[in-house]
Order: sequence, then structure tokens, then C-alpha cells
Amino acid sequence: MMRSYPVNSPQAAARIVALTVVADGDIGDAEIKWLDRLAVHEQLGLARHELHALLDTFCEDLLSSDQLKWADACPVDERTLADLMGEVQDPALRLKLLRLCVELAEVDAHVDDGESSVLIAAVEHWGLHREMFRPSSRN
Repeated sequence: MMRSYPVNSPQAAARIVALTVVADGDIGDAEIKWLDRLAVHEQLGLARHELHALLDTFCEDLLSSDQLKWADACPVDERTLADLMGEVQDPALRLKLLRLCVELAEVDAHVDDGESSVLIAAVEHWGLHREMFRPSSRN
């Protein structure tokens, strides 16, 4: 069983980030450095060790619920994905997370199938289709 967190809580938000981190099959150094450099934990309202602990417990949950099938593109099944996405209801938080996850997926200069399936799921579950194609900053 995956543990559940209060809707819109920092933990629920961080878990979407965690999902993107593990989506390419491993937690890479580049991704961890990026989390620290962008102080993602602060953006989500967590201490650094809390974010790192959440990454660990998320991986434990995945392993214990037999979700981690690295042969599949996405590390979790549809229902779990819907549950995780459903824990984030706040539109501003959803947008922030989508932007963070897009950046995170691109950190190793390669967005793989697992990462893109998580991003697509976020867009679909959260109805952010328009946001994907809107430039995040105007020069």
C-alpha cells in the first residue's frame, strides 16, 4: 500500500517530484543535485532532509506495493498515479509542480519514456494542457 498524505500538503506535492525522479529507473546524482540547487524542498515547504526522507519512503512504498516494474515506462500503475495526482488539488501548486517536473525531467538533457509518462499524466489529471505549451517566461 502507498501511504497517503493530506491534499495539497508539502508531502503530497513532493511525492509528484519523487515520482519524476524515479521515473527514469533510478535516482541519479544529477537529479539530487538539481533538487538541492533549486531548493525544491523550500519551494514545497519542507526541510531538505524531509524531502530526501520522502524520496526514500516513496521508493519503499513502490517496492513494497510491487509497483516498481522497471520494464514498464511508468513506475506506478494508472490507479496509483491517479491517487498521487489527486492529492494535489490546488491549481497554483499543480502548475508549480508541473514546471518543476519538466525541469527535473530535462536535467540530464534527456527526457525518457518514464519521465514523459509522468509529465503527461500530470497534464491529463490536472487539465494543464494549455500550460504545457505556454512559454514560462517572456524575454
